[in-house]
Formats: sequence, structure tokens, C-alpha cells
Amino acid sequence: MKSEALIPGVWVLLTYRMPRVPSAPRVAVWRRLQTLGVAQLGDGLVALPADSRTREHFDWIADQVREAGGTAGLWLSQPASLGQEREIAAGMAADRAREYEDVMAAARADAALDAPGRAKAVKRLRAELRRIGRRDYFPPLERDAAHAAVTALTTAELPAHTMNTAEGQS
Repeated sequence: MKSEALIPGVWVLLTYRMPRVPSAPRVAVWRRLQTLGVAQLGDGLVALPADSRTREHFDWIADQVREAGGTAGLWLSQPASLGQEREIAAGMAADRAREYEDVMAAARADAALDAPGRAKAVKRLRAELRRIGRRDYFPPLERDAAHAAVTALTTAELPAHTMNTAEGQS
């Protein structure tokens, strides 16, 4: 085993503070962070695995924070231990798992629709899977089940394991 496997990866951190009033810019920043699927490490401190895309997104958000009269900084960092990194990744994966479970539940509910209704539902759910996929840095097992549920919805035959997975965790 290589020693590099025992070293946590690099993360990009955004630290920020924003005025409470007006609240609209603060809410816009919060929504953007949620769209990115950040790990909330503390008040005004969020993290994502470092790559050029995540750093660019954080740069844009930092600019948005400053334009609203706040302060923001970007940092490149490594967790102190592999266990700490795994804990952050597990939390992010659990957040995505819940989103995938919501897609499976919607697919089950939409299975009762007529063919045109199912086609519309498939289009909507595939778009949702793409949105989730953009913030899915540590894919949970539910990802494949959600994709299978949406694919099966095209014939209104949901796989039994998809039904049981979502129902067993509700």
C-alpha cells in the first residue's frame, strides 16, 4: 500500500461573514452553497474536495459575499487525519443518499401515472438526478438504485429492491 493512501486529500474551504440586513444576499449565498453540496464545518465555514471547479465556485461566492458588504476567504487545507476526512465525506454522502431516496419515492409514486404522465415524470426525475450528481462527491449506494428506479419508470415496473430500499429506510 502506498503511503499517499494514508494522507487526507486537499479540500477548498470558504470562510465568510455577511451582514444580517438585508437578508436576501445571505439567503442567496446559502442557497448557492446548498446547490454545491458543501460540508458545513462551522458557522461561516464550508468545504468541498479541492478541484478547479469547486475552487472557481467558491471564488464566485466569495465575490458575492464581498459585494454584499461581507468578508470572505478561500483556503486550501487537509484534514488532520484520514478519519476526519472520512467523517466529512460520510456526512456528505448521507445528504446525497437522502436526496436519492426522495427520487426513488417520487418514482414509486409516479408509477401509477398514465404513459404521458410517466414520461413527464421521467424527464423531471432525470433532471433531478443530474442536479444531485453535480454535488455528489462521494456517491452512496442509493445513487444506483435511484437511477434504476427512474429507468424502470419508463415501463412503470420498479425493481423490487428499489421499493424495499426506500421503504426500509423511511
